[in-house]
Amino acid sequence: MPEDPIAIPVPPEAGLAAEVSGEVATLTLDRPERLNCQSPHTWAALADVAGQLPGTVRVVVLRGRGRAFSAGLDRAMFTSEGVPGAPGIVSLARGTAEQAGELIGRWQRAFDFSSRPAVVSVAAVQGHAIGAGCQLALGADIRIVADDAQFAMAEPSLGIVPDLGGTKRLVDLVGYSRAAEICLTGRRVGAGEAVAIGLASRAVLAGELDAAVAETVAALLAVPRDAATETKALLLAAGARTQAAQEAAEREAQYRRLRALAGLDGEA
Repeated sequence: MPEDPIAIPVPPEAGLAAEVSGEVATLTLDRPERLNCQSPHTWAALADVAGQLPGTVRVVVLRGRGRAFSAGLDRAMFTSEGVPGAPGIVSLARGTAEQAGELIGRWQRAFDFSSRPAVVSVAAVQGHAIGAGCQLALGADIRIVADDAQFAMAEPSLGIVPDLGGTKRLVDLVGYSRAAEICLTGRRVGAGEAVAIGLASRAVLAGELDAAVAETVAALLAVPRDAATETKALLLAAGARTQAAQEAAEREAQYRRLRALAGLDGEA
């Protein structure tokens, strides 16, 4: 039987709900009345929660409550006042480049759910995934989308740049030319196109999204943990290796797995 979920405390201003049930953590953007728009409070909470997940967690599900995954940055952040406790992003210009870089660097950490080999992240995307919403989905390993999903990198249209790690992730997924066209026009990418170009792995009817995510999570958990971790590590490093180097890494990983399966771990 599934374990009862355990809530992870999150500050109310973050607009985020987090819980762990057995090997699965679910992080839900929880401002449905504002289409789950985000603020630096959201990003601080995402980073904090990711850092305190128990080692037993194998899968992280990212989702949004209501009809949108996330419509992006809270528009109040484009004013000088920002939101309570977080000045607007224009205030970054008043400090030094080092200060701005340090703060943006902290925000970027909240969008990296794919670099840990022992954890697989799944973004369940319905409705809008705009700007920071798109970049949060890009930070997951797998994106499963409802048929009403709309991705957009809207930042250049607002006079700024995508700065939450999404530019490289988008290029890695869809190639430079498509990424340039998507970012530099700010257009929406629907569910069908997202699957066709590799931005999403699967599209389903909106009413079937929860079931599709649950099916994927179950399939991920059915794979032995150590084999999954070694395989994900190989995939993460593949883009930076030559074919020969990747094959060597595969040989080394396979030898480790075979020794573990034979009960020879730790033996000389």
